[in-house]
Amino acid sequence: MPRAYPWIGGLTGIWLSASASAFSLPDWPPALELDYTLVQTSLLTRHFDPDPEHTNQQNLVSIELHNPDRWLTGTAWFKNSFDQPTWYFYVGREFPLGQLTDDINVRAKFTGGLLRGYKDEFRDKIPFNRYEIAPAVLPSIGIQWGRFESDLIVFGTAGMMVTAGLRF
Repeated sequence: MPRAYPWIGGLTGIWLSASASAFSLPDWPPALELDYTLVQTSLLTRHFDPDPEHTNQQNLVSIELHNPDRWLTGTAWFKNSFDQPTWYFYVGREFPLGQLTDDINVRAKFTGGLLRGYKDEFRDKIPFNRYEIAPAVLPSIGIQWGRFESDLIVFGTAGMMVTAGLRF
């Protein structure tokens, strides 16, 4: 019989079993198996502190490869806030948050990677961009309805973007 431990957080009456299934983690490294491909574009961008130099027309095009364990890798091309062509190469993970209906799923995504494209007088507009390649971490929340997906992506303290795309 597995030994029981009180649930962390002190809620009375809730117990977790110490069995291996209660603490299962995804396999590492992630499986190199393609579950689906997501192709997205930007619909709307807003800066939290608008500047006359900012553009809100990013023209984003991205492609993500997802595996069955919810890991992903992707590439995005877009015009940055200063209308410069920019690339984002990234890896990440998707986290299910629940279902609104039988067809609509809500999930979060967390990606991290390298950003290239902030150059010249705009090089210092993003942190750690000394060599015009900077690390980036982007959290998002989104919905999936059949083959359609949409995300709200927050890019640091600068702004947010709404994207939409299709799964293949």
